[in-house]
Amino acid sequence: MNLRTAATGFVAFLLSVPALQGNDDWAFTYPSSNICALRGSTVEIRCNYKYPKGHAVEKIQWFTNKHDEPVDLKDDTDYTGRVEYSFPEHRCRYYSCTGTCTLRIRGLTLSDSAEYKFRITTNHGGAYSGLPGVKLSVTDLQVKVVIPPSSPNRVQLECHSMCHPAGYDGYIWYRDGTQRHQGRFTWFNINSEYRTSCAVQGSEHLPSPSVYAPETPSVGWTPPGVIKEGSSVNLTCTSEANPVAKYTWSKVTTGHPPGHSVQGQQLSFHPIQSSDSGQYLCTAENELGTETSSSFSIDVKYGPKNTSVIPSPPGETMEGGSVTLSCSSDANPAADYTWFRDNQPLLWEPRRPYTLDPVRSKDRGTYHCQAENQYGYLGSNSVFIDVLYAPKTPSVSVRPPGEIKEGGSVTLSCSSDANPAADYTWFREHGGSVEELGENYTISNITTELGGNYYCEARNAVGLQNSTLMFLNVTATSSSSVTTITVVRGTVAVLLATILLLIFLWMRRKTASRKAGGQGGRPDTREESLPCPVYDNL
Repeated sequence: MNLRTAATGFVAFLLSVPALQGNDDWAFTYPSSNICALRGSTVEIRCNYKYPKGHAVEKIQWFTNKHDEPVDLKDDTDYTGRVEYSFPEHRCRYYSCTGTCTLRIRGLTLSDSAEYKFRITTNHGGAYSGLPGVKLSVTDLQVKVVIPPSSPNRVQLECHSMCHPAGYDGYIWYRDGTQRHQGRFTWFNINSEYRTSCAVQGSEHLPSPSVYAPETPSVGWTPPGVIKEGSSVNLTCTSEANPVAKYTWSKVTTGHPPGHSVQGQQLSFHPIQSSDSGQYLCTAENELGTETSSSFSIDVKYGPKNTSVIPSPPGETMEGGSVTLSCSSDANPAADYTWFRDNQPLLWEPRRPYTLDPVRSKDRGTYHCQAENQYGYLGSNSVFIDVLYAPKTPSVSVRPPGEIKEGGSVTLSCSSDANPAADYTWFREHGGSVEELGENYTISNITTELGGNYYCEARNAVGLQNSTLMFLNVTATSSSSVTTITVVRGTVAVLLATILLLIFLWMRRKTASRKAGGQGGRPDTREESLPCPVYDNL
């Protein structure tokens, strides 16, 4: 193996195994069939050729095995501005001509690794190539990490090149661009912030890629913008590191160390749930150290869930007391609330509990709330507020209405607004005792003696209340009046008959007396007294 170092600074390591193809008239030889070069260097590939005398060379070209048909490197866009051909004058002697050609490639890249071949085109229309060609291998210097078991806090680095034999130690080490020492190995302290590289002596301008511990990772997410529940979200962690870092994700719980971890540079949610909201950490790690990102917050937006109403205090609600209804809902952002009683909306501030203070009987009803934000809405369960209160002043009525006649039937009714429902008791004023239990009190075959003032008492577990007085005016029936009138009329008739009889008897007696005097006899001047009648029934 030969090491060639040109003034322009290139390094190529040649395996000098000449390649030969041809016959007595044509021949192609390559001084080296395998060349190893470092990325960024310049390489020269040479060829010797022979062709028959009498042919004139019209074109020479170099090409690779990258294409199905030969493509001149000068026309290949991958090599634009990087290739040169050197084609000195050939010499002809006896029956053949000989010459040399050199291909120079600057700024080698890893993709330049290929098999390169030389080709001649003459005036006789033929094209001749040297097969096989020269195999070019472009490589980087590499810094390998070795972790000695006895050194957990530092690692050993080795400079390695495929273009050098094992055991080669002509390397120079650099820390942050500053030369440190020579040799095949060096040491690196775990989690150090400096960068270490190496180079081959004589080619210091072609150092290896630096190795270093991970830098502080950055976290991003896609798609950008608001994160809505049900969508797909990907978190990506990026950290500059060499060797390439491995990534671990963990979710932070307040007051606890990171919990379950997930490996990989990307953390995906398909779909994302409200429970995925929280703080996340990404840790980047390679053989040279570990670095953790700042916490990244996921704030998942979603409509209301689990909307519910809770009364305070629970249990029975007394009139005059107070009760507060609290509406709660899991939502992000926080929901506004609308209150309803018996499905009718109530005017109330959107985020305050609904308060009844003092509670009134008309507040009795079924309450629920509706939670709403820009991502949806959801109604709550229903809560029945049963307001307990003493009976209000009872109202009383009588059926049938109008005049109450003796011997008929009447029903007295009592009603009162109360919760729980009231029990009723009827009283007669000055009666001193309970007359009747129940909302209705019926009196059959009523007499005038049952007339008077009546009232009812409404009572429940909360209290009692009496009604106002109701007066019953019972009038006598028409049959009693007829009897009285008949008796009076009979008495008057008897009296009149007696008087007429007495008058009749008196007149008759007087007439008889006058007749007797007219017949010659002197009338008796004695006057008899009339008997006095006796009236037993007067």
